[in-house]
Amino acid sequence: MRSNRQFYIDGSWVQPSSHAVIDVINPADESVAGQVALGDANDVDKAVAAARKAFETFSQTSVEERLALLDRIIAAYQRRIGDLALAVSEEMGAPLWLAEQLQAPVGLVHFQIARAALANYSFEQGIGTTEVVREPIGVCALITPWNWPVNQVTCKVAAALATGCTMVLKPSEVSPFSATILTEILQDAQVPAGVFNLVHGDGQGVGNALTSHPDVDLVSFTGSTPAGIQVARNAALTVKRVHQELGGKSPNILLPSAELASAVKAGVAQVMLNSGQSCNAPSRMLVPAKRMAEVAQLARAAAEEWVVGHPASNAKMGPVASEAQWNKIQRLIKAGIDEGATLVTGGLGRPEGLDTGFYVRPTVFADVTNDMTIAREEIFGPVLSIIGYADEADAVAIANDTVFGLAAYVQGEHSAAEAVARKLRAGQVTLNYADMDFAAPFGGYKQSGNGREWGEVAFGEFLETKAIVGSRKAA
Repeated sequence: MRSNRQFYIDGSWVQPSSHAVIDVINPADESVAGQVALGDANDVDKAVAAARKAFETFSQTSVEERLALLDRIIAAYQRRIGDLALAVSEEMGAPLWLAEQLQAPVGLVHFQIARAALANYSFEQGIGTTEVVREPIGVCALITPWNWPVNQVTCKVAAALATGCTMVLKPSEVSPFSATILTEILQDAQVPAGVFNLVHGDGQGVGNALTSHPDVDLVSFTGSTPAGIQVARNAALTVKRVHQELGGKSPNILLPSAELASAVKAGVAQVMLNSGQSCNAPSRMLVPAKRMAEVAQLARAAAEEWVVGHPASNAKMGPVASEAQWNKIQRLIKAGIDEGATLVTGGLGRPEGLDTGFYVRPTVFADVTNDMTIAREEIFGPVLSIIGYADEADAVAIANDTVFGLAAYVQGEHSAAEAVARKLRAGQVTLNYADMDFAAPFGGYKQSGNGREWGEVAFGEFLETKAIVGSRKAA
């Protein structure tokens, strides 16, 4: 049993204002894995006050001081990476192989990339007689989800620290264990008191208090689009900056020039990874309509390779993170069946032999039309929708016919794929399953959010621009 019943405020572990706690459920077997304290507005006030005080000095630190801090964090992180992997597997059900190879290491990558970007970042620029200065924005509220818990926390924390901001983190109450370990890492790395603060809790008790707090200068939120709308409403009362990474319904266009067998298999794998719980998952596969039957059979074979089982086993896929998520996925699978999509494999209920735990059958639908519920709503589970298109223009139109615009994928001859990519309304387009580039900006168009995370581009989200007019001599 893990216990996350203290908060980290002003450089110390402290008792919450109240005694409220909730159980953290292990999604693999539905047992209670531990407890987390539920903070309230009083805890938020204390954490924000600590961050506000620390900003006075941390905002004035030199690049060299912050580089040294990031070096210490990287070293401390490397010592605890195994602990992070175990925590992620337990709290949200990631198979151990995934937690060890991706979920935990990606946080280290974000700190390393931020460190490299900071070493070469220019905070000042001369324009005419004016010196344009980029300065840290202030106190940042960081609110993160449960699906890639370490990734979502570290990409925000790394950018905030690199730019000289202070912060209060509210991680998901579904996956709090890894955030507590990360806090221990930051403490071990001697992050100055008040620069980083942790308050556990839910959206109602902590999230609302943070996003509406008058002494918070920026909210960086990752989560669902409906929750993001509420965050923006709260923040609007004090006209604070809001940066959001929200939902997605990413298209994956297989052009006629794509090698079909490998393109389908890789596309299925990217949907099934992390039990489908990735906002950028290519959950709509767009294929030439005349090849629908062939694609369906290839997708069936690929999906059935994704053996589902306990995270500690050799299974490729674990459970989804919660009962609420399992119920949502079941509802949407039923909608696909009811609306006439062809169920190729998977479907309702748990996989055979898995009667306890929030396990979902890897599911593929063919003959999907873009007006069906499974093509419109973010399922956030291991469910692929295959949609036929008539020609390239039709494929682009279908791909863009969504309220989302986080990511997109194109497979085929390189120049043709890049030409299609330039027509897609999405914040990140991946060609031919290129490896993830964590130095590239990540974020979306439309209802997938605003602003960008990852790498050097993310720094701009945490900086204000000041023009010092007359500081330079006229040419």
